[in-house]
Amino acid sequence: MITDTFFAEKILNKTLDRLPKEMPIWMLPSQSIGFSPEHQAFPGTLSLSANVLLSLVSDVGKQIASMGFKRLIFFNAHGGQIGLLQAVSRQLRIECPSLAVLPCFLWSGVPGLDELLPEKEVEEGLHAALAETSLMLHMAGDLVRNDSYLDKRIFNEQKASTPKGWSLEGASPCAWLTEDLSSSGVIGDASASNAKLGAALENALVNHWKSLFTSLLESDWPPVMSEKPVSSS
Repeated sequence: MITDTFFAEKILNKTLDRLPKEMPIWMLPSQSIGFSPEHQAFPGTLSLSANVLLSLVSDVGKQIASMGFKRLIFFNAHGGQIGLLQAVSRQLRIECPSLAVLPCFLWSGVPGLDELLPEKEVEEGLHAALAETSLMLHMAGDLVRNDSYLDKRIFNEQKASTPKGWSLEGASPCAWLTEDLSSSGVIGDASASNAKLGAALENALVNHWKSLFTSLLESDWPPVMSEKPVSSS
C-alpha cells in the first residue's frame, strides 16, 4: 500500500543528502494517492482518475512557476502513471513557458540494474517482485512479511506469455490490468529477494539520481522561454 511513495521519498531524501548543501533544490510533499486503476481489483488500492491527477499536478506546477522556480521534477516511482506525467509535463511547458518540467521514473535509465537483476525480472518483474521486495527488505524489512510467508507465496504466475515482439511495458506495451496477469497481485518472481541485493539496488539508484541532479543543476538545461508580454493596448 505504501511501496512506491516510500521508495520515492527515501531515495530522494538520500540523494539530496549527498548533494552539496548550497545546491538550490527542494522536495515538495509527496502525493501518495496516484493513478492506479490496474490494481483496483485488489482490496486496499486507492486511485485517482486520470483527469483528477492531471488537474492536481497542473495546479501545483502553475503555482511553482508563479513563484519563480525554474525547474519542476516529477520524481515518480509508480510505473502506471508515467504516461500521464509525461503528458501533463508537456502541457505545463506550454502554459508556463518559463518553467522547465522533467517527468522522471525512479527505475528508468539506472546503470547496472541489468547486472543485479535477471533479464526476465528487468522486463517482467513489475510489481512486488525481486527488485521491489529486495529493496524493501533492505530499507524497511519490518514491512515485509516473514520468510515462512514468502516461501508460500505465489511467484512467477503470469497467466499468459506476450507474443513475440510485444511486452508488458517497454517498446511495445499493452494496457494490462493486474488481474490479467496474476491472482496474488505479484507480477514477477520475488522468491530470491534479499536485503543484500536491496542495498546494491539502493546504491545504484542514489548514485544515478545524484549524478543526474548534479549535472542538471550545474547546467542551463532545458532551455526555456520568457513569459510572453501582455499588450497594454
